[in-house]
Amino acid sequence: MKESSGGTRPRCLVTGATGYIGGRLVPALLDAGHRVRAAVRDPRRLRDHPWADRVEVVAADVRDAGSVRAAMRDVDVAYYLVHALGSGPGFEERDREAARIFGEQARAAGVGRIVYLGALTPDGVPERELSPHLRSRAEVGRVLLASGVPTAVLRAAVVIGSGSASFEILRHLTERLPVMVTPSWVRTSIQPVAVRDVIRWLVGCAGLPAEVNRAFDIGGPDVLTYRDMMRRYAEVAGLPHRLILPVPVLTPGLSGLWIGLVTPVPPSIARPLAESLRHEVVCREHDIARYVPDPPGGALGFDEALRLALRRIKEARVDTRWSSASVPGAPSDPLPTDPDWSGGTLYRDERELTVPVAPDALWRVIEGVGGENGWYSFPLAWAVRGRLDRFVGGVGLRRGRRDRQRLRVGDSLDFWRVEEIVPGELLRLRAEMRLPGPAWLDLSVTRDERGRTVYRQRALFHPRGLLGHVYWWSVWPFHAVVFGGMARNITAAARSAPPRSAG
Repeated sequence: MKESSGGTRPRCLVTGATGYIGGRLVPALLDAGHRVRAAVRDPRRLRDHPWADRVEVVAADVRDAGSVRAAMRDVDVAYYLVHALGSGPGFEERDREAARIFGEQARAAGVGRIVYLGALTPDGVPERELSPHLRSRAEVGRVLLASGVPTAVLRAAVVIGSGSASFEILRHLTERLPVMVTPSWVRTSIQPVAVRDVIRWLVGCAGLPAEVNRAFDIGGPDVLTYRDMMRRYAEVAGLPHRLILPVPVLTPGLSGLWIGLVTPVPPSIARPLAESLRHEVVCREHDIARYVPDPPGGALGFDEALRLALRRIKEARVDTRWSSASVPGAPSDPLPTDPDWSGGTLYRDERELTVPVAPDALWRVIEGVGGENGWYSFPLAWAVRGRLDRFVGGVGLRRGRRDRQRLRVGDSLDFWRVEEIVPGELLRLRAEMRLPGPAWLDLSVTRDERGRTVYRQRALFHPRGLLGHVYWWSVWPFHAVVFGGMARNITAAARSAPPRSAG
């Protein structure tokens, strides 16, 4: 193992390393100089994480004492980031049993500290009146604090960051519904917190003094109602003002079903989170700053946390679902391993054809699209789309292209902009037509396992607000003609093109 000037680096065990917080905590711990052991039930689930080759991976189930005992060996700090939310009836008992096993095995292994991320609970409300989700998170914290191992319990409300279930509910409700009939809990006060600050506090807890064994409330500087958060989300995202009409008839159970209908967040997760929103969750203290000092300027405010969470869409990195497979620039960035329902909606139209030509012949056709060469599909449809774009103030098709055969990054190409070129392999275009959301078109050349040339075409669209969704589904019936025809005609042109002269 590597050593720092002060000796061997402390080893941190991270359970729940495939989860939203765990997947962001691991690289932060590595950056802070810690050695990391990632404990997951199925190590294969870590293969797509960009940091997987920098950590020790062990198979462990927190409800299996033997596997937890093995994972705890030689560990200095153990992070408990698992819970049974969404696993059906009896999740409270499963959470309780898992926490008991974790605490017992940590004590037996001589672990120096446990760190647990729990949930902020309302002040003055008897625990029996809490939602099952909040009640279970509070009980897990108590079990770990009583384990005999110094424990830090961080209690947070709504975590703001792409991929957080609470944030994704907020995102989808606000983006999809310009007018909302909502449960009365939209008037409840909440103290949201940016995921960047959550990760910073979690990393800092690895260095707490041994005598610290307590819970800490963590939150951002803003206390808002859920209605305030939806309205401010709309403002930051550039959406029209949202009309929000609270009604008392929507019970927590009904509102959970309502969220499941409107958003792609699974009902098994959405319902317990919705039930918890009826409680006011505001920090009662900020003692964590005595041990993990706030950065200059303090914790991130709600609006800035939103901007960070939405940043990757504006930067238009679409190599995977949202971003490249590299380590994100900040905890608020999406990860390729986040759930499919996170990161907002990204509509796709994908086509793939095998072409009996050399790759360079296909690439010449791809690099020649647009302008006088056209788009190889339903010319009337492209012309009409161009005129409509000009009618609403867009650029239309009048810009053409700089060079009939060659393209460079930054070139305008009708109502597209060349965003990326990998010569002979990829042409990525970003739409500059007037659309209710950003769009891209990828045209690429590759080879299959048999060495044959393959043409791949991918249109991507990120809808902005309800209008964006309506737009996509209104044009979807024409995709087979426009995009399907484009794929067929580009490959046909490559087959019929004369070979390039050697001179």
